Formats: sequence, structure tokens, C-alpha cells
Amino acid sequence: MSGVFAISEKILTKHLEVGGQTLLAGEVKVSGAKNSALVLLAATLLTKELVKIENVPELTDIDVMSELLSASGAKIFREKNHISVQTNQLSTKPLPDKLVHALRASFVCIGPLLARNGEVKMPLPGGCQIGKRPVDLHVKALSALGAHVEVNNGIVHAKVINKNRQLIGANIKFNFQSVGATETIIMAASLAKGETIIKNAAQEPEIQDLANMLNSMGAKIHGAGTSTITIHGVSKLHGCEYSVIPDRIEAGTFLIAAAITRSPLFIYPIIPNHLDALISKLNECGCSTTILNNGIKIIPSKIKSVNISTSPFPGFPTDLQAPFMALMSTAEGTSIFKENIFEDRMKHVNELKKMGANIDLIDEKTAIVKGVNKLHGGTVLGSDLRSAAAMVLAGLFAEGTSHIEGLHHLDRGYEKFEDKLVSVGARLTRYFSGRNAQPLKSQCQETNSQSSPFEPEVA
Repeated sequence: MSGVFAISEKILTKHLEVGGQTLLAGEVKVSGAKNSALVLLAATLLTKELVKIENVPELTDIDVMSELLSASGAKIFREKNHISVQTNQLSTKPLPDKLVHALRASFVCIGPLLARNGEVKMPLPGGCQIGKRPVDLHVKALSALGAHVEVNNGIVHAKVINKNRQLIGANIKFNFQSVGATETIIMAASLAKGETIIKNAAQEPEIQDLANMLNSMGAKIHGAGTSTITIHGVSKLHGCEYSVIPDRIEAGTFLIAAAITRSPLFIYPIIPNHLDALISKLNECGCSTTILNNGIKIIPSKIKSVNISTSPFPGFPTDLQAPFMALMSTAEGTSIFKENIFEDRMKHVNELKKMGANIDLIDEKTAIVKGVNKLHGGTVLGSDLRSAAAMVLAGLFAEGTSHIEGLHHLDRGYEKFEDKLVSVGARLTRYFSGRNAQPLKSQCQETNSQSSPFEPEVA
């Protein structure tokens, strides 16, 4: 059974109206991790057997990845937060430019496609504009595994050149920790001959999630979550059922929403150590946090300034830099922000300043934030996923009404963002342009009954 995921040519969303000076109360349920789910979906290409993934958030990025899998030859069954994938035979056609350009994470598909087919052609990826984010680490590492890789006219052509058309294990050391490159090589090496050792590997929870699912499929991966990962290649992987971890960035965003509105909230489910760096900064700036069962309770008090320097996990996440800057714009004192991951992730500074924030941008990676007592509503633009969330949070604190544009970015990474905020007391209204007055959603059009997924291939 296959699904067709429609991607609109035109975004009809106009803006989000945010009522300011809002107090929140209650609890917020966290969805599955977007950054994990995308890669887990790509990993389904490593086996012919059925893979069932649960707790997948309903997001436009997930829609795009689903279309990419379909273009690769996968059969997909999707029902709300459950996706089943089976790929008996992979397509040898290049993946569509439009889809790959729409999603940065699409490039990790090169690993499983190369491992399964022995050859793959992919356009260079796109995604939100938060820096160059080059793919040279992916290319060099795949070459180390025995692939011949060329990049011509924006197309990456990778081919296994030995007579068995099988990747060969190797020792790989990254110049810097790259989440995408680490994920690509873990997947490719899972079906390679022999042992692969990745040094200076990224340690993010999403990489641990990938390794856990692959191991449940029969892979032999050790050390995920540390800087050294060892993969013993196997001849084939089998299907599995797996549930995506909670989204630590979404959980963090709602914790910051509680702090900026000075409101108590309970956020669940979480994996506490995934949030250690953020929780430490929230406690330092004047919030009380308590881990309860599978969630966290936050009670803000007087918010004072703290400094933020982003770094790879387990450091402070770059994806929470913009929301936390919105919080520090309302704090007592002065804080310094240093963005060490992406070179172009301070575009939200000018938008926050439109609302009355006192921020000096020293260079493209450093900002000095002097807290103010009041922000005022205005029309601002979220230029990427996390800056869009930051604008909403600033709007909750501001006096008056704010209009947040750039919601197509927000819809890439937050499932039912407005609904969740409204459920705890926020005043939000989404407005649309064009003839269609309904929210844009890419729907899975089922071609057969929805009663059960397709049956797995019998080996």
C-alpha cells in the first residue's frame, strides 16, 4: 500500500496573531522528535522488510521525507503518528530535485541508498537558511568506505567501485562533530563488509535513537552517544517496530514559553538528560524545575540574565538559541550569546529589536542582550524554524498584539504548536490568504483500506 503526499506550490498561511501579556497554566504533551523521525524514516531504506515507526510527528518535513521514500520505491502506510514503510526494490532514478531541495535532512538518504543499491544520484540538499552546512564530510566518509563520489552541477553521484558492489568498513575521523555525517555513515556502514570506526562522532540523542532502531533491525552498533562509534557490518537487516523519542527541542521551547510568561507548566514526556544544558540555564536564570515521573515541572520566578554559548550535545543546543534570546530580552541584566554551530543564525535579532528588545549584534555569531521591562507587539518575521518559535514566545510576553509571519518554517518542526499553547491559556489566531481558509496540510491519500499495513515480503 502506498501513500501520496501532496506538497503545495503556495503557502496560504498569512500570519499568526499572538495576544500579549499572557499567563499560561497546565500541561503540554511533547511530540516525537522531528530530527530523529526524519533519519529513522531514511533508515527504513536499509531493509526489504516492513518497518513500523510510532510517535512520528505530523509535520511538513515528515511529509517531504515520506515523498522522498516513495520516490525511492518505498511503499508507505500512514495513519496519524504511525508510519509503516517497506521497500522491496529501490529505484535507481535520481531523487527529485524539488523534494531534496525542500529538506536538508534528505541528504542522509545517500547512506542507505548507496548501501542497498551500490549507486545513487542525489541533488545537493536545501532546507532553511541558517548557514552553509556543507556536505563534504559525508562525501569524504563515503569515499573512505569504498565509494567513488563526484559532485557535478549540483548532483552528487556515488558508486561502489569494487566487484561485489559492497561498501568496505574503514576508520573515519571527522574534522568536527556533524550530526548528519555521523548518521549517514552509521547507516551506510551497517551493511558494509567488516568494521567501521567513527572518531569524533556527534553524540546527539537522535544518533542514539538511530543506533537503537538499527540494532533492533539486526545491526551491530556500539558507542552511539559517545565520540567513538563502532559498526560491525552485517549482510542484511530485518524489519522492526520502533517508537521515536520525545522531541527535546520542542520540550525546551515550551519550557522557555513558561519562563518568558512567568507561568508554571508541566511538560511531558521528556528524557531528562536530553535537556540537562537547558535545565541548568533555566535554573541559573531564576526558574525552579522538578523532574516528576516522565515529565518536568517549571515554576519561574524573577528572571535574571545568563550567558549562552551553543555547542554540540551535551552542550546548549543551537536550536534553542533564538527562543532563549527572546527570554533573555525580558531578563534583568545583560547576557552574551555566542552561536558556535551555524554562521548565519542571528537573523532573529533584528526582529526582536522591532518589538523593543535591546540587542547589539557584535558580529554574525555574537550578540549582547540587555533585558528590558517591556516588549511591544508588532509584525515580525520568523526566517527559520527556531526563530519563528522565538517570535511567538516574544509575542506572548509583549504588550498588545503581535503578527508573526514565516509560519511555513514553524510548521516544519512543531506539531500542533498553536493548539498546544492555546490549551494552556495562550491567545493565538492563524490567518490565511487566498481562497482556501483552511490550514494547509499534506494528506496521505490511501489507495486501499486503512485497516492494516501491507504484508511484509517473505524472505
